Amino acid sequence: MTAFSLGTFGFPEVRADGRPIKLALRKGLALLVYLGEARSAVAREMMATLLWPETPRETGLARLRRLLHRVELALGKSVFETDRTSLRWSPDVELQLDSHLFEEACDRGAFEQACLVYRGDFLAGFAPEDCPEFDDWAFFRREALRGRLVHALERLVQDKNAAGDHFAATAHAQRLVELDPLSEVYGRHLIRSLLLAGDRSAAERHHAALTQRLRDELDVAPEAETEALMSPAAAPHATPTTRYVKGGGVHLAYQTYGRGPLDILVMPGFVSHVERAWEHPASRTFLASLMKLGRLIVFDRRGIGLSDRVGSAPGIDVTAEDIGTVLRAADSRRVVLFGASECGPACIKFAVDEPRRVAGLILFGALAKGCWSEDYPHALRASQYDAWSRHLIAQWGGPVGIETFAPTLAGDPQARAWWAGLLRAASSPGGISAVLEAFRDADVRHLLPQIAVPTSVLHRRGDKAVRIAAGRDIASRIKGAEFVELDGNDHWFFAGDQRPVLEAIGRFIGRIS
Repeated sequence: MTAFSLGTFGFPEVRADGRPIKLALRKGLALLVYLGEARSAVAREMMATLLWPETPRETGLARLRRLLHRVELALGKSVFETDRTSLRWSPDVELQLDSHLFEEACDRGAFEQACLVYRGDFLAGFAPEDCPEFDDWAFFRREALRGRLVHALERLVQDKNAAGDHFAATAHAQRLVELDPLSEVYGRHLIRSLLLAGDRSAAERHHAALTQRLRDELDVAPEAETEALMSPAAAPHATPTTRYVKGGGVHLAYQTYGRGPLDILVMPGFVSHVERAWEHPASRTFLASLMKLGRLIVFDRRGIGLSDRVGSAPGIDVTAEDIGTVLRAADSRRVVLFGASECGPACIKFAVDEPRRVAGLILFGALAKGCWSEDYPHALRASQYDAWSRHLIAQWGGPVGIETFAPTLAGDPQARAWWAGLLRAASSPGGISAVLEAFRDADVRHLLPQIAVPTSVLHRRGDKAVRIAAGRDIASRIKGAEFVELDGNDHWFFAGDQRPVLEAIGRFIGRIS
């Protein structure tokens, strides 16, 4: 049996028993890759529309039949299984795709092997003529794979440095910098690894290059943490590390900072990244301020940030279970849950399920139901929500949504670059689509009367992402909850004037402790 392999990282390649096959048909290559990625039968009409979108139906189907014949002539073997309505790679053909090998290695935690397989972006430099829908599909697939590469490299940098293999950590950190040259987190990974490897001169060169890029592109200076690395007294080992705990078959990334009689678990919204959250000055200032009130705990939900990527979106029940997993790993006994926006429902669920462990619940800019219904007018209608979701996904990789989430930061080049980088590092268009869909269908209103822990609901009057009426509604359904109405129109808790938010949190924690 002839074994075929498709190389999809970079310009697509076809091999038969290890021999390269020249296929001078761009749409033929597109056909092979799409069917290989699909892993199952694809409707003929859909495939014809994908490759000839402006062609009449019958003409497109005829062209598809001719293309199938020409591809099999070039391959020298019958490789397709077809019927009147669908087609696929024949199950009798041994087929291997490098993109599948990459994902399987990531799933096993074999990150080093995965990074060796990833030799370039998915279908880089390849585009069949006049196939915009294929190009869109390739873009989303490319971003998903690229996101998994970033996740794998981040894990390798941490693991290699922890094992003392600083030269290997340096190589992986260099790839991270190449993927996102403006990320100070990745820049620090590289500089720190070089210092640990004893190559101070290289660390100085990369520090100078990072400083120049930040000045040229964003007109900002490096952060104090970046500058401190180059101080002779700097101790790279003292930098807080990301830890992992396994729960429900998934590794969750978390960090703890400081100490105090109470723990404060912060869940920021639909995306997160435990390391890049510290990269923006306003976010870092807010989190550092919370450390004065107790020990800070942050973590990435499954499928997001540095936690394992999963094949489906975690529901509220699963996220609540993950909260418990992280709290047990951090040996937390009394915790204040700070759930912002989309993470509010999971915190509500945990507070109901585990009231003995929860000292208090703070909800910021949250809502109890994902979309509008006749008895819940405080959210977008499902059609509006889906339109917003499509816009977010279509613009993924840029600073999409910052004008709504943080109007006061929307004009700041540094904030825009940070948000775009965080989105790319935290998830992919396909991954976040499932997360948003799950939240759209969420509804925890029935849980609100069951909350028996002290609760404070904070909401800014002009919040453009979640109407203040949604916050009032939550507070009205929780016995004894306080509702704090704040000035401003930023949805992000750290954007705009932080002082009133931090004061409200401080008063609440003071009362319950």
